[in-house]
Order: sequence, then C-alpha cells, then structure tokens
Amino acid sequence: MNYSALLLQSGLDKIDAQVLFSHCTGKNRAWLIGHGQDEVDEAHATAFKPLAARRRAGEPVAYIVGMREFFGRDFVVNPSVLIPRPDTELLVELVLERAGEGARVLDLGTGSGCIPITLKLERLDLDVSAVDLSPAALIVAQTNASQLDAAIRFFQSDWYQALGDACFDVIVSNPPYIEQNDHHLSEGDLRFEPRSALSDEGDGLVHIRSIIAGARSRLSANGWLLFEHGWDQSAVCRALLDEAGFDEVQSWRDLSGIERVTGGRCLLS
Repeated sequence: MNYSALLLQSGLDKIDAQVLFSHCTGKNRAWLIGHGQDEVDEAHATAFKPLAARRRAGEPVAYIVGMREFFGRDFVVNPSVLIPRPDTELLVELVLERAGEGARVLDLGTGSGCIPITLKLERLDLDVSAVDLSPAALIVAQTNASQLDAAIRFFQSDWYQALGDACFDVIVSNPPYIEQNDHHLSEGDLRFEPRSALSDEGDGLVHIRSIIAGARSRLSANGWLLFEHGWDQSAVCRALLDEAGFDEVQSWRDLSGIERVTGGRCLLS
C-alpha cells in the first residue's frame, strides 16, 4: 500500500487524514504530495491507524492532536475546554476596536484562554484578566498563557464572584448558551466537548442574564460588554441589554452572516 491509499482508505476527510498523519509522523502535506506513491513505512501506518479510528468514532481532531489554531496561534486543547472556533475571532476583533490604550479587560468563562491571550498578544498595552469556574480549564488556559508568553491574571470564579471590587473597561465572554434540549449537544464534535461549557442546562440565556446583571457595577464609565451567543438569540440579547440600561446596543455578524455577538456600552459607572 502507498501513502495516498493509506489516507484514502482511512475513511476520513482528506484534511483530517493529513492533519492526523502529520501529527503522528512529523511528515507535512508537502512530504505527502512528494511521497504519495511510496510504499508505506509500517511504523507510520501503525501510528496513523489508531488516530484515524478515533476520528471515525467522532472524536474531534483538535482533541486527538491536542491543539487548535486561533487567530494565527496554536492553542493547547483537551476535553476540559471548548475547541476554539473561527467565529469567535469576531469577538476578539470587536474588543480590540473598542479597548482604549491600557484598557482593563475581563474575559468571563475563559476555557482554553484563547480570547484573553490573543487580546494581550495583539495589544501588549492591555491589562487582561480571565476567570473560569473549572480548575481543569484554568490549567489549560495557564498552560497556553505560559507557552505563548502572555501576561494574564487568572481567577477561579463563578463569573464575578472572586473579583472583589475590581472594575474593567471591557468585559467579554463566550459563555455556555445552548439550550438544554438542543439536539446539537448529542451530535458531531459537541458530543466530546464539556457540556458545562456548552449549555446552561436552561433556556440558553441563564448565564447571559447573570453576565449582564453583574456587568454594570463592574464596568467603568463608557465601558463595553461584548458576548457571543446562539444563532437565534441576538434579538433577545439586545432586549436584555436595553432593559439593563446599556447604550449603543447592537449585534455583529460572524463569518456565516449570522448575528453571533451582541454588546452594549455602559455610559455611567
């Protein structure tokens, strides 16, 4: 069997097969192109086949290789944290546009740490803090911060609980927002991701309400609250911000054209 046949017969999408092969053999895509018709080294096949089987069983590639790219950087991931997704880069871009020089930024529910770490590395002037309730998630986030040399303050906290009277210029979050009975929770990659990071075990707005309720007393004058939400939640999220007294309330569309991030400004501290 040659290498092209090995990957083809794995039953995987071409990209998935190439990523897994590269991960376990150290041979990149260019090598595969040049050696596709070579007879397979048995050691390569032995390393590749178990990974291919895990992927066929549905396990996300990111968990198998222990890494996912976000904003041009590689982040360590494992089943303790959500897999970073390209749509969340919108959230980062919106914060970068609104954070003034030296702004104090808080990320709620940080998971892998991809949001605060990216913010800090893109804007070294920012003063960035991040919280997560999960000790296991915080270990992943701290590992990423260390490996990428990003100076972030991490706290184990149930949202704002452990932050004392700290105040911020921007609060950002990608909270659990999937409704408890949503069928997507039992499909695809979501089956393997931490449920507590996906669903609030309610109507999908439980944590969003808590974040909004606590934000006004934590934001400086003219500070922004920005958060990601579900594909059909933008209107209700804008309504919640309006009810809480936020100004300049609006939603922004992701790469698919779906309103994915909503936010507002706190004109009075």
